[in-house]
Amino acid sequence: MTDERPLLEVRDLVKHFHVGGGLFGGPAGVVRAVDGVSFSLRRGETVGLVGESGCGKTTTGRCILQLERPTSGEIVFEGRDLTKLDDVELRPFRRRIQVIFQDPYSSLNPRMTVGQILAEPLAVHGIVPERAKRETRVRELLAHVGLLPQHAHRYPHQLSGGQRQRVGIARALAMEPSLIVCDEPVSALDVSIQAQIINLLEDLQREFGLTYLFIAHDLSVVRHISDHVAVMYLGKIVELADRKSLYDDPLHPYTKALLAAVPIPDPELEARREHIVLRGEVPSPLRPPSGCVFHPRCPIAIERCAREVPELREIRPGHGAACILA
Repeated sequence: MTDERPLLEVRDLVKHFHVGGGLFGGPAGVVRAVDGVSFSLRRGETVGLVGESGCGKTTTGRCILQLERPTSGEIVFEGRDLTKLDDVELRPFRRRIQVIFQDPYSSLNPRMTVGQILAEPLAVHGIVPERAKRETRVRELLAHVGLLPQHAHRYPHQLSGGQRQRVGIARALAMEPSLIVCDEPVSALDVSIQAQIINLLEDLQREFGLTYLFIAHDLSVVRHISDHVAVMYLGKIVELADRKSLYDDPLHPYTKALLAAVPIPDPELEARREHIVLRGEVPSPLRPPSGCVFHPRCPIAIERCAREVPELREIRPGHGAACILA
């Protein structure tokens, strides 16, 4: 069940990276990684953040985690704006916002056993001060994610990719968080293992009342786990809706193109349905196009699209899109 008051509110989030002139002293530039993103997340629900590589999904997640300090905007978590807190004030909030990384191998310390990896945050944050109780808690965490007690004595390289990702989930769970940012947690795994990890995340959400921001580029995965979906393109959210509305009747041309690229198992339906082919490549965030950032590739763009920057506006109840023609 979800509460009425949002657990997380992201308001006009902007993150720009300044890049130097390079080897021959060329002009410096600004990468507009995230450019005015706003959405909210209610307790107990999952919001999927989808888009092509380089659209700003991961940077948005890192700003929420305060691993990157935003250029401007607000990130309100449990009633406090995280962007206005210093490192000492952020410490209790870091415990309640955890992350599951994309690569389950590089995110685990290869010199520590699984037991040590899970016990360390329990000791650092004083959650379980006694060593004997920490060992008991580690066994409980392993059981929650479907691993055996003997896995506590193994090193990350002795585990499979799926097992390593389960350890990453257990480490996030150890902090008893309110919000978990899942940064493409299944993209590095085999398809059969992906389904197991998604089912595990759903089971843990029901058991512990977790809230997820699920970052992915695979629309079929997002459809399975998300309550609401935000579609990003070149640093901006171009469509935001509940799962059913977005997949059944998308409004933005970019969302329609993404859904048209998802294969259908039925060959007859696949042959009959409309295929949308986008021209060109994603523009550089160093030099984003004027007007609507999608207009150079949009199949329905008109002259006005190159001049006007469309706002994300509610076109139907609970369904917004940033398109002047929607």
